[in-house]
Amino acid sequence: MATRNITLGAHVSAAGGVQNAPVNAREIGAGAFALFTRNQRRWQAPPYNDDTVASYHTAMEENGFSRKNVLPHAGYLINLGSPDEAVREKSIGGLADEFGRTITLGLGLLNFHPGTSKGTLDEDATCRRIAAGIDEVLRTVQDNREEPALLVLENTAGQGNNMGATFEQLARIIDASSFPERLAVCVDTCHAFAAGFDIRDRTGWDSLMNDLERIVGLDRLAGIHLNDSLGELGSRKDRHRHIGEGEIGLEGFRAVMQDTRLDGLPLVLETPESERWEEEIRLLLSLAG
Repeated sequence: MATRNITLGAHVSAAGGVQNAPVNAREIGAGAFALFTRNQRRWQAPPYNDDTVASYHTAMEENGFSRKNVLPHAGYLINLGSPDEAVREKSIGGLADEFGRTITLGLGLLNFHPGTSKGTLDEDATCRRIAAGIDEVLRTVQDNREEPALLVLENTAGQGNNMGATFEQLARIIDASSFPERLAVCVDTCHAFAAGFDIRDRTGWDSLMNDLERIVGLDRLAGIHLNDSLGELGSRKDRHRHIGEGEIGLEGFRAVMQDTRLDGLPLVLETPESERWEEEIRLLLSLAG
């Protein structure tokens, strides 16, 4: 049997500086991790100083992580579809700042929620509005590396008319962008279940992956967020639960963990209590067989 390359971890704290995130990830036995590149609840943050960046690179090397193991998450205030022009401009500027930080840290991905027009525009117009915001970010932030960083659109539960509840919506945003080659997707299991994907067993998970391949393309899949769901199937409620303690259940996560198409991608826990992540990592690895 071929050796699996499962890179599994959690969204760890970067309190005290981003250089602490790789250390925190290694302490829970992670092979991948996510982090916020700045305070996720504020529009402004001071730039990194040279010592912070150098310390981050040292921590990455000392703890055995590469850029392929890390899936940073942009702040929650960002809404590229906002009907409020001031909020939208702040969102474009905020995402550009975080994308620049991602590149400064030598990373290759930045995950974000697409956004919503809050019902003021139809679906197509909202997707085009989000894509136009993405294009502004990609024109503003230069990355001349051989493998430039990608912006990663996360699927959503569909609350509040948020785009991304279907793969068709993600595909529309990508197709409307002038830089489709710079865009990827991340699948959150809780969001998918809440949006109506029944992934409680292998058949359901394979159906989701087949839809993703057909509509978006598996080559665009950059990572997975591993979360059980407090809400029922199709509830449109983004409420995370610990693995096996929600409506998806262990058989659903067994299907995820045994899917070799995910090998090498960052698989990231966002479950509620960080004290349990080490235990959940062991549980998920046992489900992988």
